[in-house]
Amino acid sequence: MPETPVLDSTIHHAETGSGRPFVFLHGNPASSFMWRNVLPRIGRGRLIAPDLIGMGRSGKPDVDYSLADHARYLDAWFDALGLDDVVLVGHDWGGTLACDWAARHPERVRGIAVFEAIVKPIDSSGISPQARARGEMIRTRGAELLESDLLIRSAYTGGVLTPVADDVLAEYLRPFPSPRERRPVLAWAQQLPIDGEPAEVIARIEAFDAWLAESTEVPKLLLTFDGSPTLLSPEMAEWCAANVASVEIVPCGAAGHHAAEDRPTEIGDAIAAWAERHDL
Repeated sequence: MPETPVLDSTIHHAETGSGRPFVFLHGNPASSFMWRNVLPRIGRGRLIAPDLIGMGRSGKPDVDYSLADHARYLDAWFDALGLDDVVLVGHDWGGTLACDWAARHPERVRGIAVFEAIVKPIDSSGISPQARARGEMIRTRGAELLESDLLIRSAYTGGVLTPVADDVLAEYLRPFPSPRERRPVLAWAQQLPIDGEPAEVIARIEAFDAWLAESTEVPKLLLTFDGSPTLLSPEMAEWCAANVASVEIVPCGAAGHHAAEDRPTEIGDAIAAWAERHDL
């Protein structure tokens, strides 16, 4: 797995293939490991899956792990690898980072695909009381949550239709053995853009939403799932259909939020077919 110096740290990535770069951005609390069963289905291009800063095998600098921090390290990584004419694929916060990077570097983007991603500020009136309570707990309990690996463990036992195997869970837990290493996971969870806060996250999302609405020349793919999607409900998919230019929406069956564990074949095949249709 290559290691690239970026700013005051390093970013690791997995890579296979050649040609146009397809960059796969994971979310919270994942790593490039989440793409292991998706990438073999793509069949074209230079497939690159980085570990976000503070996650996976990437460095863990002493930063806040804000959305702006992640964007800053990713910018340096894209530049260090000289990536242009890029197809972006993102899940969860990785989808947010993909949209943010694309909006700020439109001349370097060829296409963008996302699933279970944060593409619009969240109105708490549209989520369940349980989800609201969990969000409030994460925002207020802070350091207490760092004392255990619950945030990571629950993602792959409750955030999937079928809990992952022990060896898979161990790989997801491996980067986060202590409270210090778990800081990026909590930081991501505390930044969910709900009811206008945090303001700096809302501002970034609104900026890339404007780009998503007007970038008719860039093909976009939205994958949706039945069952228990957390971020892209049917209502959110309808919003995307009405507000995202040149978007195709493809259902991929039943899945939990961490859909790459439940539906890797369907995800990979949908991305491959979309790329073929648009000669990406």
